[in-house]
Amino acid sequence: MPHRVVVLALDGLLPFELGIPQRIFGRSLSSGPVGGGRKLYEVMTCSARRPGPVRTDADFSILVEHGPEALATADTVVIPASHELGPVHTEGRLTDELGAALAHIRPGTRMVSICTGGYVLAAAGYLDGRPATTHWSSADHFQRLFPQVRVDPDVLFIDDGDVLTSAGVAAGIDLCLHIVRRDHGTAVANDVARRTVVPPHRDGGQAQYIQRPVPEAQLATTTAARAWALGRLDQPILLRDLAQQEAMSIRTFTRRFREEVGISPGQWLTQQRVERARQLLESTDLSIDQVARDAGFGTATSLRQRVQAALGVSPMAYRRTFRSTAADGACGTAGAGRP
Repeated sequence: MPHRVVVLALDGLLPFELGIPQRIFGRSLSSGPVGGGRKLYEVMTCSARRPGPVRTDADFSILVEHGPEALATADTVVIPASHELGPVHTEGRLTDELGAALAHIRPGTRMVSICTGGYVLAAAGYLDGRPATTHWSSADHFQRLFPQVRVDPDVLFIDDGDVLTSAGVAAGIDLCLHIVRRDHGTAVANDVARRTVVPPHRDGGQAQYIQRPVPEAQLATTTAARAWALGRLDQPILLRDLAQQEAMSIRTFTRRFREEVGISPGQWLTQQRVERARQLLESTDLSIDQVARDAGFGTATSLRQRVQAALGVSPMAYRRTFRSTAADGACGTAGAGRP
């Protein structure tokens, strides 16, 4: 059975964010010669009350065909943003209706919020003592309302195991792709990203607010340097090498890079090398030493340190976990135990 994702649609919802789970999870297909093309997730949308219309922040409503009972069947619950959270947003408490709806959720269900959907998770107690994020413009208010939550206003998303939170709008896409990558590996997530025409990977620690996300007309960018680096990650790459690709001074290049990407060139390069290592660990039987060389880390020790810091596990543990997950998926056991 596919892993069931249930999206909770609340009055005042943002249609774009409501559609993200269906677009990302609903388009995730298994890969490989056996069982390839099988849907990995089943996405349902439910209301906090009986089935019927739910208001949006646009000039239309949507008709939701499932009531809150659907939450009891979820393996993952996603709560998108809403502009009509009422006492959840003003007092940090659930309404009776919303509390009754959330009571259907089984223990152990993975909980995910997009943007201000995190207010619902916090009001329900899911974020107590945990790190979390939300849209940067709401972060200060969120922290004051929920002092027991460790709010990080600067990141795109936070994965805290069974509870994941994201910043606004496009960060919801990043988080959903991250979940697909965590569940089924880089190849599946990259395939979804390619068909959705979005970047395949933006690290959760990347800054929410980038000073110049779209370069001004006639202004030199760092795009060519990034493309050059991606083609030779297995080789030593110095900051001056990157700057030379754009005919800039190191100082100008570093400033422009951070303005466009949101992190330093060194941080970006490490992220890309970790991503390359993940792909090699998932898709090849190369030794750890060879993976380290091909990903540009040089030594197995450096690879272990970087992968451990980024993923929380060693390269060998990541390979074993991914292959175990892939084997389970091939047998159709994802979401086992769901009624």
